[in-house]
Amino acid sequence: MAYQLSAENEARVKEIVTHYPESMSAILPAMHIVMAESGWVSVDACDYVAELLGVPKIRVYEALTFYTYFPQKPVGKYHIQFCQNIACTLREGENLIQQLKDKHGIKEDEITHNGLFCLHRVECLGACGNAPVMQVNDDYYEDLTPEKLDELIEGWKKSAGNGNA
Repeated sequence: MAYQLSAENEARVKEIVTHYPESMSAILPAMHIVMAESGWVSVDACDYVAELLGVPKIRVYEALTFYTYFPQKPVGKYHIQFCQNIACTLREGENLIQQLKDKHGIKEDEITHNGLFCLHRVECLGACGNAPVMQVNDDYYEDLTPEKLDELIEGWKKSAGNGNA
């Protein structure tokens, strides 16, 4: 098995397992630790988690494929998940997605050449009252406008020390 967590994170997973009556209940917390360490979850990482927890591999694969939170390939420093559900679509979400593509060169399902951004559409982020909304890494950005979107993207570029997408 090629994948392995750091010793510190492996110890965290083993400690977390003690909080549950069955080790299978620790699959999601373990996957979150993998995600935090690697930025994505590979099949090798799933196999590793299954072995570490002593659960069937299929149970870990089920979690990986059910939750959109766990990308199955690298996503760059800023993983943009843009809601495409009805509320966001009605409030110009599609135009904002197009703005990310046209103005900022962020293509869907691809990492930008500088490794900063990756854009994915998701079905619902559960913030319909504040549509349009996107999640970037662990943070939500609501009531988006073209200006607010530009400001966020430019701010992330600047904080990464790179003015280009």
